[in-house]
Amino acid sequence: MAQHKTSLGRRTFLKSSAMAGGGLIIGFNWLAGCQTSPKGETESSVPKEWFDINAYLKIGDNGIVTIISPNPEGGQGVKTSMPMIVAEELDVDWKNVIVEQAPLNTELYSRQFIGGSQAIRRSWQTLRIAGASARHMLKEAAAQQWQVPVEEITTEAGTLHHKSRNKSASYGAFASAAAAIPVPEEVDLKDLKEFKIIGTTKKNVEGKKIVTGKPLFGIDVKREGMLIAMIVHPPAFGMKLKSIDDAEAKSMTGIRDVFAVKNFDETYERQYFDTCTFNEVVAVVGNSTWEVMKAKKALKIEWEPISDYTITRNAFGNVQTVTIPAGLENSTDHMLNMAEMMKKPAKVLRKDGDPEKAFKNADQVIERTYTAPFLAHNCMEPMNFFAHVTPEKAELIGPLQKPEYTEKALSARLEMPLEKIDIQMTRLGGGYGRRSYAHFLIEAALISQKVNAPVKLMYTREDDMTSGIYRPTYSATYRAALDKENNLIAFHVNAGGVPESPLYANRFPAGAVDNYLAEDWTIDSNITTGSFRAPRSNFIAGAEQSFLDELAEVAGKDPIEFRLELLERAQKNPVGENNDYEADRLAGVLKLVRDKSDWATEKNDVSRGVSAYFCHNTYVAQVLELTIEDGKPVVPRVSCAVDCGIVINPDGAINLSEGAIVDGIGNALYGSMTFKNGIPEKSNFDKYRMIRHSEAPKSIDVHFVKNDIDPTGMGEPAFPPVFGALANALYKATGKRLYNQPFMAEEINLG
Repeated sequence: MAQHKTSLGRRTFLKSSAMAGGGLIIGFNWLAGCQTSPKGETESSVPKEWFDINAYLKIGDNGIVTIISPNPEGGQGVKTSMPMIVAEELDVDWKNVIVEQAPLNTELYSRQFIGGSQAIRRSWQTLRIAGASARHMLKEAAAQQWQVPVEEITTEAGTLHHKSRNKSASYGAFASAAAAIPVPEEVDLKDLKEFKIIGTTKKNVEGKKIVTGKPLFGIDVKREGMLIAMIVHPPAFGMKLKSIDDAEAKSMTGIRDVFAVKNFDETYERQYFDTCTFNEVVAVVGNSTWEVMKAKKALKIEWEPISDYTITRNAFGNVQTVTIPAGLENSTDHMLNMAEMMKKPAKVLRKDGDPEKAFKNADQVIERTYTAPFLAHNCMEPMNFFAHVTPEKAELIGPLQKPEYTEKALSARLEMPLEKIDIQMTRLGGGYGRRSYAHFLIEAALISQKVNAPVKLMYTREDDMTSGIYRPTYSATYRAALDKENNLIAFHVNAGGVPESPLYANRFPAGAVDNYLAEDWTIDSNITTGSFRAPRSNFIAGAEQSFLDELAEVAGKDPIEFRLELLERAQKNPVGENNDYEADRLAGVLKLVRDKSDWATEKNDVSRGVSAYFCHNTYVAQVLELTIEDGKPVVPRVSCAVDCGIVINPDGAINLSEGAIVDGIGNALYGSMTFKNGIPEKSNFDKYRMIRHSEAPKSIDVHFVKNDIDPTGMGEPAFPPVFGALANALYKATGKRLYNQPFMAEEINLG
């Protein structure tokens, strides 16, 4: 076993307290240090005196262990995998572990949000130390009562043993006594070979509740006297509210009120996630959903064009000025404008060697341009939030990803101190970025404050799909210089988008080519964009991996071997010092997927494409098999190799990989949001094409690289590479390279 300090700095890491009803409760901070709490609390509640910690491990006198989890659950499985980590080090029986969702408390918790596939990576050591510390304190309590050395106490499945004296007792029997034991300065963590829970498959702890329809989601919330609210937003980006004629709507049965709601004041310095699609909307409030929907249609609203304006945004301490241009934008203009930007000087993000000279002296130059459109999130559960705001308190319940940031914006808007705001988090009915931008929470609170009643705000599918937040539209041009032996001697990527660039300048093949140039640009827009599953990577990976396949073909090399040769250079003699990735790990997943997909064996009945990418600290490679049946692409099998370090819950990790692959194929083939005069041209699933059950791969096999590296992200990394694998397989099947997403919009011969 290795010893680890429980005190990691000035902030409290562990605190213990004897609870009034008996038992032991340990709180732990994600990033922090340790001391004993002076006060106790009842077993069924979160101790109110522990404001400076983030989550809690409770051991009841009945032996039940509860993890109160601060992070929202959005389907990534943290409510299962996090308690698995604690249970492992605590050495408790998994069947006696439960988990509860904590409400938002920015004094008690830190990093109380989900995003960036970081939940397990950031909490790995903390959760282990919390479990190990509790186990040590239980052993100390037993040693004192049994009057034996603590080193002679062993644990197994929630039971303490002293074998030579034939004594044993459950954790629950010593929980109260353990609470009086000082938290150890150092604890032993298990060797990985001792793991019994981590690395084994555990079913989702909320699985039964989900499939039996229990009220887990924000849209399920009901309260006595609750009213229903909906919003009407401008019909086009680049327009704003001018006037409302609400006479007819207000006279309709069940309607309580109609009024305008403004999310942010013009002088407010927005935080990073305070993105707001339409700052001023019209709220309709009534007794029932149907009555409110009918009243919306009766409104006569006049809209007017916006003028250019700027907003100030604080991006985690970096204050930015964001320009919002006037005008009604069109997707056709976006494509033309991006093409023009490619011809202009761009911002150089990285330059190795002398790429200009290498291109000038090259025997052959390959140049290709790739594009992708805006994408809508289309969460299964449309945006919604419950709010009850009174002069004394603001109570809010619903699904959001970044509650601690949203709370600050709400406090400023309501002019109410944080201690009077209570945000309770429900399970997310879909997210991956969309619920990071919780303007709908602020709308719900302002509506409740106005009508002086509890309110549930609900977006219709049309509201949700046409009001942002979208994945930006992107374009990237790649150039490669080859010598007379078809060796890659220079690589150039020029990428940008509306209104964001997708470029990661220090990722592969940076570090593998002597002469390398990466530059980017952006175009301002009034169409609101934000995080989308694996931000930026979700486009640039597919473009990069498609281009590398084309280079391999020109060089006359196998696509996997071509990549491995570059990675060998990056591993043995890397260019530059800022490469984001570990070349041996990226090569490792390529080799694993090569073997598991039986890549070396020719298959006449299928076409295959390969792709490999690093993002969110995780390495993923995929081989996609494709056939054309009745003029449509069919995916019989996808093989996926993942290096995410130690796998906590294989079942959950496999599910995340499978979901990412299906999601990626659907977006690559069909995903697109287009605009005409600022108006989204798709408002529901009759026009916005999603992948269907019958179009999902018939088989997905996921394989993990086995190593002892601390775990990294799994929610997003398997999403980006499938775009490239699909494009490369489609080329093999049709003989045509695809450069513009969605692929099914191109005129390709699938016969």
